[in-house]
Amino acid sequence: MQLNEIDGKKMLHVDVRDHPVVISGFAWFDSDQEFCRLPVSELPKMSEKVRRTAWNSSGGMARFRSDSGTIAIKVQLSAAVSMAHMARSGSCGLDLYHGQKNQKQFTGVKLPLPQDRSAYEKILVEGWDRKMRDWTLDFPLYNGIKQVVVGLDPDAKIEPPTPFTVAKPILFYGSSITQGCAASRPGNAYVHIIARRLDANLVNLGFSGAAKGEPEMAGVIASVDMSVFVMDYDYNAPSAEHLAQTHEPFFQIVREAQPDLPIVIVSSPSLDADPVRWGQRREVVRRTYENAVQQGDAKVWFVDGQTLYGTTDRDACTTDLCHPNDLGFMRMADAIGPVVNKALEAGNR
Repeated sequence: MQLNEIDGKKMLHVDVRDHPVVISGFAWFDSDQEFCRLPVSELPKMSEKVRRTAWNSSGGMARFRSDSGTIAIKVQLSAAVSMAHMARSGSCGLDLYHGQKNQKQFTGVKLPLPQDRSAYEKILVEGWDRKMRDWTLDFPLYNGIKQVVVGLDPDAKIEPPTPFTVAKPILFYGSSITQGCAASRPGNAYVHIIARRLDANLVNLGFSGAAKGEPEMAGVIASVDMSVFVMDYDYNAPSAEHLAQTHEPFFQIVREAQPDLPIVIVSSPSLDADPVRWGQRREVVRRTYENAVQQGDAKVWFVDGQTLYGTTDRDACTTDLCHPNDLGFMRMADAIGPVVNKALEAGNR
């Protein structure tokens, strides 16, 4: 730690890789020391797009306690991502929460502009009273992290964060929707909302356009010590036939490796766009669930994608009839979160 300027103010610089900051959301960070969402050694087995999007930091968090009245960030990203249907504050920004357990509150976000390119700095909190608080920085949903430095008051204390109530992560596997497209900021992705409400660690294995239910991916997921597995890749399967060929085998690979793991299976919320096409796919996903139950599996749950956006103003829930906006993600969390909580309770029995 050293003193340097951030946004024109001299501050104590703390690299998030350094103790006592705790990094979560990267299941293999302890062994690989990389902000990669898959084990680096397994990347050659994956498709080109999975290899690329694995370096997106969706679900990543830096957590610590400090009595600093000022919180700033200095960020170096791997690229300057800009998309027509997603705010840069979600694709490239970090947002900040304070508080512990399930009482974390949104505090601030960096709104990256095109001129920021792939590096920026900003004071997110200033002039707060000096007392120990838990702080959580959520990493960008559609960019990679080279470095994140937190700026604190020069005489600030810093210590490890309050542990999660649910220490083993909830692992989500799925499409661009799972990855967080098109949330306005990282904390508004449905996986983050659920994890905050449950005060749970999380791992987000949403791979935009690339979650095809490959057995290699199932094997990697099956190796993770997790509390709940949420299987949500319906949208990226190229067809109902492909989904039928991969969905239940994918489930079985994970189930055989972890017989007591609670697994939540989710179908796509896109039925409004094409009821026939997505209805066929929903039945494939439902069949995986029903077959498991018929075989005596008591730790599997099904969430019907038709329910995810509620019954009113459903057309207000997406940016493009595909990717949820913040309202859509909140409703997804409202629908999926209680089922995940039931799964957690079953896992603890």
